[in-house]
Amino acid sequence: MEGSCGLITLQKKPVALKSISVTLSIHEFVACVSATLNYENEEKVPLEASFVFPMDEDSAVYSFEALVDGKKIVAELQDKMEAQHKYEDALSQGQEAYLLEEDSDSRDVFCCNVGNLQPGSKVELTLRYVQELPLDADGALRYVLPAILNPRYHLSGRLEDSCLDIKAPLVPLEELPYTLSMVATISSQHGIQRVHSNCPLSAVEFLADDKTSAQVSLAEGHKFDRDVELLIYYREVHSPRVSVERGMLEKKPDSLMGDPSVMVSFYPDIPEDEASVTCGEFVFLMDCSGSMQCPMNNQNQSQSRIEAAQETLILLLKSLPIGCYFNIYQFGSSYKEFFLESVKYTQQTMEEAVNRVKLMRADLGGTEILAPLQNIYRKPSIPGHPLQLFVFTDGEVTDTFSVIKEVQSNSNKHRCFSFGIGEGASTSLIKSIARVSGGTSEFITGKDRMQPKVLRSLKHSLQPAVEDISLSWNLPPGVSANLLSPEPTVIFRGQRLILYARLTGKMPAAEATGEVGLKYTLQGKRFEDKLTFSLQPKPDADLTIHRLAAKSFIQTKDLGLTQTPAMDKKDVLKISIESGVISSFTAFIAINKELKQPVQGPQAYRQIPRPVLYKAFVNSRILCGSSAPVLYTQSLGNTCSYLSGSVSMMGNPCSSNNSRTKSKSYHKVIGGTKLMQLIDLQKANGSWDLNEDLTKILGVSLEDLLAAHPAQDVDLSVWATVLAVVWLHTHGKDQKMEWELLERKAVACIHTQAGKNPLPGPFLPSQEDSSQLCTSSPGRG
Repeated sequence: MEGSCGLITLQKKPVALKSISVTLSIHEFVACVSATLNYENEEKVPLEASFVFPMDEDSAVYSFEALVDGKKIVAELQDKMEAQHKYEDALSQGQEAYLLEEDSDSRDVFCCNVGNLQPGSKVELTLRYVQELPLDADGALRYVLPAILNPRYHLSGRLEDSCLDIKAPLVPLEELPYTLSMVATISSQHGIQRVHSNCPLSAVEFLADDKTSAQVSLAEGHKFDRDVELLIYYREVHSPRVSVERGMLEKKPDSLMGDPSVMVSFYPDIPEDEASVTCGEFVFLMDCSGSMQCPMNNQNQSQSRIEAAQETLILLLKSLPIGCYFNIYQFGSSYKEFFLESVKYTQQTMEEAVNRVKLMRADLGGTEILAPLQNIYRKPSIPGHPLQLFVFTDGEVTDTFSVIKEVQSNSNKHRCFSFGIGEGASTSLIKSIARVSGGTSEFITGKDRMQPKVLRSLKHSLQPAVEDISLSWNLPPGVSANLLSPEPTVIFRGQRLILYARLTGKMPAAEATGEVGLKYTLQGKRFEDKLTFSLQPKPDADLTIHRLAAKSFIQTKDLGLTQTPAMDKKDVLKISIESGVISSFTAFIAINKELKQPVQGPQAYRQIPRPVLYKAFVNSRILCGSSAPVLYTQSLGNTCSYLSGSVSMMGNPCSSNNSRTKSKSYHKVIGGTKLMQLIDLQKANGSWDLNEDLTKILGVSLEDLLAAHPAQDVDLSVWATVLAVVWLHTHGKDQKMEWELLERKAVACIHTQAGKNPLPGPFLPSQEDSSQLCTSSPGRG
């Protein structure tokens, strides 16, 4: 079968890439990264080596250079087509050449080509980039060094323009021939509390007595079985600030790199409002492709992605407000919708949806998200119910830019909240569809639980709309600010807002200040945040703010080679080359022109192998000439199993051990915890019925609960709901983020149903605080 279908096996050839070393400098919430790839040709023939690797979509790559025999060769950023032609010409002339480019289908995949590497020669290739660090809900700044690149599912077999050539060897982790090392230096004027990681680290070494700087390194032996994450906790992370950076002295004013650049970070103090929005159309688009059978992490007994998704959808359905509309889509190579159109949220429709969620399987083949998106957008809008779209996927698609463009073109009528599931989810897809639609994005990796992150986004979608957002500048005469970031259209409570601008005109010689203000309206009230800042720009040799500003501009307009409008392509190309920040239309090219003798003999082509964790989707049209998707899987250290059309049940850590397990899948998801059992019993209006199922969870007999009923003329469901809320606070307090919204519904239901015969005293919880019940209710389980 391998011979007839061309199944990929590891070629036992020496690998030119020997190690990857990363030097990381984090100052406040900006990371400056230098990554060096060390190559050595141990073969007797000249080589062309190609290495495909992941990178976060927000990375602004601005430098690429080679160190060959002690001589540094700095690459130039050029039009991608020209750079590719120059690279090929150099190889044909026997010159050493180096090419770094973004993949044509995604901003989070890069390809590094080393051409005419002579036998016995060594070369160090160093690329540098900067990026903002996202802020987690618990106040941690998160830096991710991507180490996992999942193969993308291919729609049409069009691979000639992509670095993601499916013939690149994929090897088990223990056979990977290169190593990874990382050293991080962290600094903040606010002081560093602690540094955590999902990987083993050296002990944190504080470099100053006041703990404003520290150093930490990745322990030796990283297995490439996960992305490397650093969680950095400062003593204070919510301080708004403005930074002004001087431009390059050798550049003319009136240019992006010659003028000062300014970075503004706001933390809008949006008041919390318990009265969540009850209107809205909530559509949940769930990935049910074969890859969703993979475990959430590589720990024993890890929940599968599809099981975590089932549990999350149950929570979402229980947390929706009465009066809204909703629908659920499953997608893979095809898609299914629960209802022909979104339905009103009632007890009947909720029950029907929950029962169908319990039957969901990861059995829909590949990952094709564009068709269901188009179907959702074609549906007529429901007056008074703005569309809120929730997208869940492991993000392994090749038509990334087509999907982003589809979401962007419909951004005026909806917000998209996106979730990347598992290691290697595409940051380009997940972050971009949220950014272009005014939503938020989350990644669930390692031991993260999906539920709290998703429920936090649902809370955002239920917030009253912030309207009339505007930015104003108060600057000295002759100085103006030109915004390089897109105009803010949405603000969420508790989130950071970062904006970039270019300052033009004659800067004041003496000390002067400027002011920037953020204005917005919330429920008829006008708010304004103001920041005053010095107009004396500070120098930075790396021009960090300028690079980040350029990246922000490029992200706004760059939709890849085929999807970007001609005018936007012209702007992206101009800013990319001027700033040195790579884009879809540019590539770094370096040629060793001082090589005295051309490299002799034909060169051998070598693709650097990548690790395979669980599975890989490949295009059957290329491998087998079939239209059905092909999946091959590999247990760590075991041989590949060939599959066509469906997921194997043999030796596959991404699937159940046998078909009988399928019928027990939901029992394992929901039946595993009393919390989920309790949530499963909640009705659409937020109440519980007093029955045997509830008493089993509470641990008290039905007779005892009936005897303890404090007011016989009050409906039993009110009493049952009070007891359920008490149980949540007593036994589920560590997972409060997951049940806050459904508790809010329960408390509102208690107030509504109690009506003229309220429960006495402390048995009737207030909207503000129902925790008092935990100490006042008798007979709790």
